[in-house]
This record gives sequence, C-alpha cells and structure tokens, in this order.
Amino acid sequence: NYKKNVSLYEKSLLRLSTGLCITSASDDPSGLAIADKLRTQANSIKQGIQNANNGIAFIQIADKAMSEQSRILDLVKVKLIQAKSDTTSTQGKDAIKKDIHKLLVQLDNIASQTNYNGITLLQKDVNDITLGSQISFQVGESSQDTVSTRDNIQSNTTGLGIEALKNINTLDSLSAGVWMSKIDDALSSLNVFRSDFGSTQNQLESSVRFMSSKYTNLKKSESVIRDVDYVHEFSTLNKLRILMIAGMYALAQANNVHENMLKLLFK
Repeated sequence: NYKKNVSLYEKSLLRLSTGLCITSASDDPSGLAIADKLRTQANSIKQGIQNANNGIAFIQIADKAMSEQSRILDLVKVKLIQAKSDTTSTQGKDAIKKDIHKLLVQLDNIASQTNYNGITLLQKDVNDITLGSQISFQVGESSQDTVSTRDNIQSNTTGLGIEALKNINTLDSLSAGVWMSKIDDALSSLNVFRSDFGSTQNQLESSVRFMSSKYTNLKKSESVIRDVDYVHEFSTLNKLRILMIAGMYALAQANNVHENMLKLLFK
C-alpha cells in the first residue's frame, strides 16, 4: 500500500506541476482523443481568424487606394467642366489637358502599385493591366470555409474606359462634354468595385466575430477535459501524503514486531 500511494502521490505532483489532469494516454484514453481533436479544431480556427484579419487588411488597402482614385476622377470631372465653358481660353484648355494627363497617369500608378505582400489588388499584375484574379481567404477549418472577392477588378484607365482621355490630342468644349459623361460612368464602375470590397470586408468581420466565439468555447471544452482541477488535486495530494505517513508508520511497526521476535528467541 505504501508503494502504491507513493506512485499515486508522484502522479498527483505531476498533474499539479504541469496543470494537466491527462499527462499520458493511460490516464484517460478516450478523454485524450477528444481533447486532442478539440485542440486541433481550435488551432485551425485560430489560424482562420488570422487569415480573416489579414483579408480585412488586404481589403482596406484596396479601398483606400480606390478612394484616392475616386478623388482623382472628381478632379478630372471638375477640370472637364472648366474646359467645357467657352470662357476658358485655348491655352487654358491645353493646360487642363496636361493636368488631366498627369492625374490619369497617377490613377494608373495607383492601380499598379497597390499590393499586399506582393499581390496586386486592382489589376492583374504590376505590369499587366488586364482583369485581376479572384482572391480567396480561408476563414475556417474546412476547405469550403472561404470568402472571396470578385474576379474582374480592373481599376485603371483601361478598365474604367477612360484610357483615351489620358492621351487626348485636343480638348475643346465638345470633347469635354463627351468625357464628362464617361467620367461619370468611370466613377460608377469604381464604386461597384469598392462596394464589392466593402461587402467582402463585412463578411470577413462577421467571420472573425463568429470564429472568435467558437474558438473560446472550444478551448473551454478542451480545458474541462485536459486541465487539472487544482482544488480537487490538492485535496488528493494531502490525502496521499497522510496515507504515505501512515504507511511508513505501519512499516516501522512491522519492523518492530520482527525485532521483538528476535529478542524473545535469543533471550
């Protein structure tokens, strides 16, 4: 009994020092299997939360870039309105044409330079102005748990239908009026891109809230199975300590019996 209690006492100390009530598979085979599965599920969801937060940062970069593009188009519209007026001289219209060219060049620069971790966001690639590819974010523990952006983002002068304005030869009242309407269409297309990114961000934020709650509950469930109950374990430790002391006393008494027998035999 003394040896048995010493073994149990050592296991109790191990549980208290590690904080785990299951320190080996032999302690609770079925509980260990369940706890390991819950831990894997929780870790997968934790990475999904990180992916979703990365996706939110990804989308915010794109949105801020398109916000600046929208401001550029607003300025171009204002300058076209100025050029549409007959009170603007020919020299003034030439100056406006140069301003519009520089503004639209900057719009294209924004489209080519906006990236996240080397992934171009507003067109196919840095040097490829064609339609951008769909971006998917893994936000859950299964392969189906994904959130994706649209696959036809092309937020440059070509995609917005105003490339010819960037290199227009002559800007007069008539052409300025035509391009005013096309700038409105470009702004509408840009707003469609931004709204799609915005709805994707809302979806990702919702996923983060849901997964954060799920992660907390999974870790709590794992803790119930795997982690030690310190109050109960300290009580068990004290009980085993008393039993060990009693066992040592019993061994001492047993030795005394043997000594007394020997004394009687050789008296």
